[in-house]
Amino acid sequence: MERVQAIDHIQITSSSEAENAMLFFYSQVLGLTEITKPEDLQTNGGAWYVLGNIQIHISTEQQANNAVSRRHICFQVDNLEAFAKHLQTHGVEIINGQPIPFTKRFFIRDPGGNRLEIAESANLNPGS
Repeated sequence: MERVQAIDHIQITSSSEAENAMLFFYSQVLGLTEITKPEDLQTNGGAWYVLGNIQIHISTEQQANNAVSRRHICFQVDNLEAFAKHLQTHGVEIINGQPIPFTKRFFIRDPGGNRLEIAESANLNPGS
């Protein structure tokens, strides 16, 4: 049986007005590594980043309505408290979520309104 093998990339969007803030946030605040977009797509703006084996593609759309959505990406960090302090130095608001057993986490919104979960990696697999 054929089945999905992996996630190649995730695309998130923002309004064109938030594009520069989005690129700063993902490259400087989150520290993701930018990769070169295919030449045919470079005129569309945005940027592509890589984290491990997964790419994150940032693009713009005219009616991005991200601030009301619950969809999200979950990023793992080694030290949740230290990362929260790092985010707060950049003016990022920490949003508490519903508690989950064995998981220390919080949510934030990127400059385009996309919801991001930040979770402490040691607590993501309680059975291991």
